[in-house]
Amino acid sequence: MMNRIKELREEFGFTQQDLADKLSGAKSSVAMYENETRKPSMKILIKLSEIFACSIDYLLGKSDVRQIGTKTSSWSLEDIGFDLNNYVPPTDAQKEQIKNLIEIILKENKKNS
Repeated sequence: MMNRIKELREEFGFTQQDLADKLSGAKSSVAMYENETRKPSMKILIKLSEIFACSIDYLLGKSDVRQIGTKTSSWSLEDIGFDLNNYVPPTDAQKEQIKNLIEIILKENKKNS
């Protein structure tokens, strides 16, 4: 998983310090994500997916599809009233519930190709 962070960071031409600045974190944290001595929080994974325009599944190595595309709009959980600093990361079961709920909600909003 973490090797993808290094791979993407290098592809985008960022130093560890550049990425740390974008994450409002420390260079040492980025190094630990890359050498797999620390796992990023859900908040950091969300930020990484936004920075690199890829899915969290891609970052986690669960998918080889990056899902890079042009964003026409962007929103975050903060935009709808959730400050992620007030919550602990969801469990795997909760992540699956969140994913299922989002799929249900966004099904109506799917663009026709």
